[in-house]
Amino acid sequence: METKDLMMANMSTKDRWESEPERGKESEEVKAQEEATQDENCRLMLPDGLAERGPKSPNSASGQQVSNGFTASGGSQSSKEGAGLPEAYSPGSATGPAGGSGSTEPLGGLRTLVVQQTSLDRPRETWSKKVDFLLSVIGYAVDLGNVWRFPYICYQNGGGAFLLPYLLMAVFGGVPLFYMELALGQFHRNGCISIWKHICPIFKGIGFAICIIALYIAFYYNTIMAWALYYLLSSFQPTLPWTTCTNSWNTGNCYSYMSTDQNVSWSNSSISPAEEFYTRHVLQVHRSSGLHQLGSISWQLALCLLFIFTVVYFSIWKGVKTSGKVVWVTATFPYLVLLVLLVRGATLPGAWRGVVFYLKPDWEKLLSTTVWIDAAAQIFFSLGPGFGVLLAFASYNPFHNNCYKDALVTSSVNCLTSFLSGFVIFTVLGYMAEMRQQDVDAVAKDAGPSLLFIIYAEAIANMPAATFFAIIFFLMIIMLGLDSTFAGLEGVVTAMLDEFPNVLVKRRERFVLGLVCVCYLGALSTLTYGGAFVVKLFEEYATGPAVITVVLLEVIAVSWFYGTTRFCNDIQVMLGFHPGFFWRICWVAICPTFLLFIIISFLAFPPDVKLFDYQYPPWTTSLGYTIGVSSLICVPAYMVYHLINAKGTFKQRLSKSITPEPSNEQHRGFIVTNAV
Repeated sequence: METKDLMMANMSTKDRWESEPERGKESEEVKAQEEATQDENCRLMLPDGLAERGPKSPNSASGQQVSNGFTASGGSQSSKEGAGLPEAYSPGSATGPAGGSGSTEPLGGLRTLVVQQTSLDRPRETWSKKVDFLLSVIGYAVDLGNVWRFPYICYQNGGGAFLLPYLLMAVFGGVPLFYMELALGQFHRNGCISIWKHICPIFKGIGFAICIIALYIAFYYNTIMAWALYYLLSSFQPTLPWTTCTNSWNTGNCYSYMSTDQNVSWSNSSISPAEEFYTRHVLQVHRSSGLHQLGSISWQLALCLLFIFTVVYFSIWKGVKTSGKVVWVTATFPYLVLLVLLVRGATLPGAWRGVVFYLKPDWEKLLSTTVWIDAAAQIFFSLGPGFGVLLAFASYNPFHNNCYKDALVTSSVNCLTSFLSGFVIFTVLGYMAEMRQQDVDAVAKDAGPSLLFIIYAEAIANMPAATFFAIIFFLMIIMLGLDSTFAGLEGVVTAMLDEFPNVLVKRRERFVLGLVCVCYLGALSTLTYGGAFVVKLFEEYATGPAVITVVLLEVIAVSWFYGTTRFCNDIQVMLGFHPGFFWRICWVAICPTFLLFIIISFLAFPPDVKLFDYQYPPWTTSLGYTIGVSSLICVPAYMVYHLINAKGTFKQRLSKSITPEPSNEQHRGFIVTNAV
């Protein structure tokens, strides 16, 4: 029976009792029949299987529990998601179930019937523990870029002076975006696609663009872990293979400059065995002439990548219940290794030279626009808003979880980890400079993966217990990457399951398997002899500018269309306090300016892409931008689709397209009627 019909029936019952008081003396059989009928009407409001639970005593009028965990008065949610089960209140008593304790009015008196609107939606999965969520977010934010990108950019842009623009960009740009995404995901409890119907429906294409960008990242990011796995497997031998020049892949320019080789002099034409192991044995780039001729697939790397994706699948196939447990290892182990390597590096000769080079401020560089561009880009890609991950992770939180504190804690941990990684890297670079009798900047000319797989690998080979340090170092690299892969794919899975729940929710394992297979097939081009060139192309063009543009559109949609007032009210409902003026001004003006600054700088100063001795030809720039635009095209395409399929005049269609739909939490409540 519909709620409206039930209310009308109750009111008609009330009128009969007021106009005909003699009906209060009817037989006990008639009274029992009416009570049973009204009780059955209440139970018809429930999903199947809940009516059999029997009636429960309702709470006080000021704190009645509803099915989404809210109270009728808007109070705090129960600490457990399942605390607010739907209930049917029997009309046999004014304040309690039939036969229960409560007011014992005469039979003819008016009674209150509380009818609860219930939701038939499937209960949303939640984190087993709060720590699972925090470790997952930290593991996602702290990735390989913290280890190789931040130290390189820091010393390149003025050392300690770079920390000033970095912190300013974090406070006014990175952290507000981080906080915004956590709050959006937690309030609306949806992935990056379906959440837009509650914010601004015409921008739903942003969610599809995010999913495509996540796939592009999975195509190349996991290949770096495959390289690390190859190094890890090669480390299980007494003599590390990148320490000698007598292997089949070495050339005549190979010079093994170990700490014991005092008679060997290092020159500019010298090539270390570590560099030749990386370029000629692992990557085999000498067998490819460039992007126009990638060559065959390396079967060794193909097997390594297959193992990586197998681990990824069995970590996320069941949802956050399983991935939340895996991150206890993958998110904490890297910190243990970083501390061990920091202590070891600090005891090496020449370590102080690297630290001075890392932190010595060059204040004049702050006058350069490039420094501020690099600071903005680094904090943005380090914290990682715009990839759909923070929305997905926060959507599994309890509604009243303090996401404000979570945002501050996790972003602070991320920035401190980047700073700590700089000491780990530069103590070793100072040691290498001392060994080669060169300046630190000559040793630290390599950036990106080369910094880890050539410079750091060679330094480890010169340490006592080299095999042990090599094993834990490459394990750390793999686990840093795995966390980010778990998060990126979970963002896609959550988005698709929320958008197509009837089709995919019960088939999650098969959908995740299909997604992992697509990612593996898409990564095959990065496993070729020229695969390193493909990885560099994806990294520079296909994902960076696209995801920044997506976040710019996201901030505009939330701040200007959905409105900061409404957004702040949502946060107040969740957390019990209103965001301050600082956060509001950041979301409305500073964050869009921050993102627009990065985009314009990228377009005005396109990167000069070069890897090893290969200079990327001009046509590769067009190819990179084409891949990037292929994801962004979803945004205008969906806008056109949405306007065409809407009904009414163009003005009515446009108005409906920017009007958010209420969240499920806003649909639910109580209907209170008078009954016998």
